[in-house]
Amino acid sequence: MVARPPVKLQIVPMRVADLPAVHAIERASFDSPWPADAYRSELETNRLAQYLVVRAGDEIAAYGGMWLMVDEAHVITFAVHPSWRRQRVGERLLLAMLDVAIDAGAREATLEVRLSNLPARRLYEKYGFRPVGLRPRYYSDNNEDALIMTTDQLRDPPMRERIARLRAALDAAPAPVPAGDPAPVPPAAPAPVPLPEREAKGS
Repeated sequence: MVARPPVKLQIVPMRVADLPAVHAIERASFDSPWPADAYRSELETNRLAQYLVVRAGDEIAAYGGMWLMVDEAHVITFAVHPSWRRQRVGERLLLAMLDVAIDAGAREATLEVRLSNLPARRLYEKYGFRPVGLRPRYYSDNNEDALIMTTDQLRDPPMRERIARLRAALDAAPAPVPAGDPAPVPPAAPAPVPLPEREAKGS
């Protein structure tokens, strides 16, 4: 297999045209993917929703979404394609989502994550999220508890300094290289999942 060169990433708002690629990442990342029409509905009818995708050339490498509710940005979904994981793609996406939240006037960001998802928890802690509570039996596939995490005030000097420091480190990091051709993705599961039962996949 010929090695693929590094690529420049672009993080932009999700479009309806991106949905086939988003659904492919969804099915590769979650045991209980959202129904096929969920993201279209979010994009077209949910005025609180903000969704981003990471473009790597012609590919969609990752996506994330949040709801902006008054002064809170609630991260509801976040996933990286398996061939782009462990290259800080998810970290760049999380930083972009925090930028959107700050620009929208959010005071803090919150999310839920599986207790067992240690890589995601470490990423969130790196960006200033801290545990504040528990949602027992939150995930319907295995009844695992969800850890509730939230940031300190996004505009406070310590948080702004943390974000600036992490942004500088990302800017200095090597450009990502895909691990290979995207793996085959199984057909969408027919059973719907209530929104927003999610967890992060990949960083």
